[in-house]
Amino acid sequence: MDKPLQEKHILITGGTGSLGRVLVRRLLTGEMGKPRKIVVFSRDEAKQHFMRLEYLHRRASTDEVIYHNANEILEFRIGDVRDFASIAGAMQNADVVFNAAALKQVPTCEYYPHQAVLTNIQGPENLIRAIEELRIPIETVVGISTDKACKPVNVMGMTKAIQERIFIQANIRCPKTRFICVRYGNVLASRGSVIPLFHEQIRNGGPVTVTTAEMTRFLLSLDQAVDTIFAAVKNAKAGETFIPRVPSARVTDIAAALIGKRKIDVKITGIRPGEKTHEILVSEEERFRTVERGECFAILPILPELRPAEKKSSPLKDEYSSADDLLSPEAVADLLRKQKLMPDDTVEEGRELLR
Repeated sequence: MDKPLQEKHILITGGTGSLGRVLVRRLLTGEMGKPRKIVVFSRDEAKQHFMRLEYLHRRASTDEVIYHNANEILEFRIGDVRDFASIAGAMQNADVVFNAAALKQVPTCEYYPHQAVLTNIQGPENLIRAIEELRIPIETVVGISTDKACKPVNVMGMTKAIQERIFIQANIRCPKTRFICVRYGNVLASRGSVIPLFHEQIRNGGPVTVTTAEMTRFLLSLDQAVDTIFAAVKNAKAGETFIPRVPSARVTDIAAALIGKRKIDVKITGIRPGEKTHEILVSEEERFRTVERGECFAILPILPELRPAEKKSSPLKDEYSSADDLLSPEAVADLLRKQKLMPDDTVEEGRELLR
């Protein structure tokens, strides 16, 4: 299992998003084995075009990408998980599917809840239906979830919580395929997250806007998100949900670290529709079904048919929340500096999405 994706045909839905781009880059390093094919499936032709050009112009002689023929391995396919025919067609030769397609902006989902249902619930159902009805021999499906699925208070979280349950139950529906999930919080500097917003506000002279002074967030990089996905591929049993163990911080401390000595005000604007004050990755109820899997937590499936007869005691004594074990302001600044996320870092636009 050191190289579980060796010679596998891999499909990534939503493959042009922040996570999808880093996932493709990491797959091309061969750390999980050399894939036979990687299909980037999304409905955004512009992002696919620029991603294709990026790999066309990249010289694979660098240490980062082991393939001299990356463009032969990569395939870009236009389609939408909402459309059964397009996702079923993309799955025909796949061995492993990473379902990263999502409507994930919290306010957007609040204003367009039915659209969130179509992408976040109907999309996964189409994927499972294709495996079931067309008898496609998929080995593993990884559902990419979010902290908002845990004790959901917004539409995005509610739809993602149902997506998790759909994938868990699919192990009974399609017993020859392993369905697993990965759940994590906001990713540092991903598109739509708070750090790019703070950078823009600082460039414009402020103010930096924070919705509430009590707000906390886990601090997870895109590469750490992919680390968790790869850990799940290697170690997760059917129906399990993998959770990364990462530090957390107050959003006000993140803002203060980015502002530094600049004379820029911080403005409290109030919580947005559906926004949580703290991220929770494992709820009080789920902690009783939580075990350790290497450097991750694993939530055992809620369905008893999929749970092992014997379970180890939980490593958690309470829910796993970003409000606990907060980094000091100095540690937050150090972490952002190490991640090259300070406004003074001389990095090209979009570095965190492309490398």
